[in-house]
Amino acid sequence: MASLANLFSPKDMTVGTPWKRIVEFSIPMLIGNIAQQLYNTVDSIVIGRYVGDNALAAVGNAMPVLHLLLVLFVAVSTGASIMVSQYFGAKDREKLSRSIGICITLTAVVSAIIMVLSPLVIRPILVLINTPETILDWCEDYLLILLVGNWGFSYFNILSGILRGLGDSLSALVYLLIATILNIVLDIWFVASFNMGVPGVALATIIAQMISAVLCVIKLKKMDEVFDLNLSVMKPIKEYVVQLLRLGLPSGLTQVIFSLAMITVQSLTNTFGEMIIACNVIVMRVDGFAMMPNFSFGMAMTTYAGQNIGAKRIDRVEEGTRQGLVIAVGVSTVITIIILLFGRYLMNIFTETAELVDISMRMMRILAVGYVAMAVTQVLSGVMRGAGDTITPMWISLITTIFLRVPIAYGLAYLTRSPQHPNGMPESIFISLLIAWVFGAVITGFFYKKGNWRKKALLENV
Repeated sequence: MASLANLFSPKDMTVGTPWKRIVEFSIPMLIGNIAQQLYNTVDSIVIGRYVGDNALAAVGNAMPVLHLLLVLFVAVSTGASIMVSQYFGAKDREKLSRSIGICITLTAVVSAIIMVLSPLVIRPILVLINTPETILDWCEDYLLILLVGNWGFSYFNILSGILRGLGDSLSALVYLLIATILNIVLDIWFVASFNMGVPGVALATIIAQMISAVLCVIKLKKMDEVFDLNLSVMKPIKEYVVQLLRLGLPSGLTQVIFSLAMITVQSLTNTFGEMIIACNVIVMRVDGFAMMPNFSFGMAMTTYAGQNIGAKRIDRVEEGTRQGLVIAVGVSTVITIIILLFGRYLMNIFTETAELVDISMRMMRILAVGYVAMAVTQVLSGVMRGAGDTITPMWISLITTIFLRVPIAYGLAYLTRSPQHPNGMPESIFISLLIAWVFGAVITGFFYKKGNWRKKALLENV
């Protein structure tokens, strides 16, 4: 029983062999990220199989808008994870407690803002990005349900980020798996049995996320040997709020940049018609699973770097970074090979339309090699964020998305116009993404080696 309890307790990553600590932390994270990806993927599979390709296109078209309207949570979650990991590494109970309490308060404020704002802006945004009339109402219904009921999503992401900052990635995984299974059951029930269509998958997701958030709250309340969780620590204190926003806003702005780029490219994608929109949905769902190891290693490195920097072990951070890079690049190489060999089978899960499978596989081959480049970017960006340098990854994202990917996508589309493709070749969307990934890895490597992140290695006293 003692060993089982240890699995679900905070992990000190300032001791032990670096690569072992990173892998131990990453495996539950990876399984959890895969489960998280299942939320949207199951939505797509159920919609594609039970309703049709246009409904599948509607769900995919809604995702960039959803990401844009939820970026405020990224700022709070990132700031929370960094502060929690560094204060936990420094063994500072009071600052750790106040950081967690203030994160919970800010999440409530942000959730309320999104709940009020989203019904006013959803349809205008969808019209602005050239959403076809055939899927416009479905897109709006899907987004409205998810955003008005965002409390479960927001609190699960914030609270699981806190658990990860404490080194406990396993508890968040278990709660997420429970919610994912529930989401799958509800998806099939609402759509196949009750014929609720697109709104049914949104409602299933909301219910499942609320349950996962409640489970996280219960777990945190039981961790009183590490920090305090009561009303007194939830009172907003200016110094802590400023610190959290200083650390989190660059990552939030990074997601804004990504979301705006996604919306801009989605507008281009929409000009190619429903078939390419549905293709983009399928490719991005497979891409989501292929990218999971990279995201997992990136988040693991953020916690690893944060705890060791809190303990003033820069040498250990650098050693762990080298080992983490080797593991991440190796895993991404294997995934790339799997996609190239078996990608068509994955596409068939979403649709029985042969033409759609062929187009999706062609686009997936373009992206495949880019996953190795993203492994480098995620690991090194994770280290910089864990050290408190969230500005550098933000600028890299700005350069690679706004100034590189979007112009290349539109430029290639313009240059490849023909009677057969009056709006250009749809491959331009994916070629531009590959170029952005590779260039991003090169720039991230340069700034990591430059080492400015070391100067921001300790949190300011608050």
